[in-house]
Amino acid sequence: MTLIPWKNKRHEEGGNAPLVSFRSEMDRLFNNFFNDPFGMVETGLGALTEWTPTLDVTENESEITVRAELPGVKPEDLDVTVTSETLVLSGEKKETSEKKGQNYWHSESRYGSFRRQVRLPAEVDAENVEAKFSHGVLEVHLKKTAAAKSKRINVKEA
Repeated sequence: MTLIPWKNKRHEEGGNAPLVSFRSEMDRLFNNFFNDPFGMVETGLGALTEWTPTLDVTENESEITVRAELPGVKPEDLDVTVTSETLVLSGEKKETSEKKGQNYWHSESRYGSFRRQVRLPAEVDAENVEAKFSHGVLEVHLKKTAAAKSKRINVKEA
């Protein structure tokens, strides 16, 4: 889906190639979004071949908090791994919906695995991590190491 038909005469004459590649990339992003706005690609059998959870990463002086939206994922299907610099969320989504009525019966199954790796903005203590899962949202609290905590330095007038 191209939003506006566009023909670049400068490109045909050896013009601005970076602008053309930017335009192509924007067209590709719009096509992907409007064809499947939730980032899920179905194989035709109801299977998800690609799905990645959305993340929010926040940081304060003592910890980093990562929130991941994981609708349809059960806590037992989730794996959280932490190193001093990286958080890895992986798991499997298994979702089945079924609707029955007087004259119809509709059933769909969606499934697929995901893996999301986040490079953390500061070094964390991998032994001091807390993860909570509630209503499809995972919240991971990672305590910073003493070396990663910022320290205010007073500047003296000479």
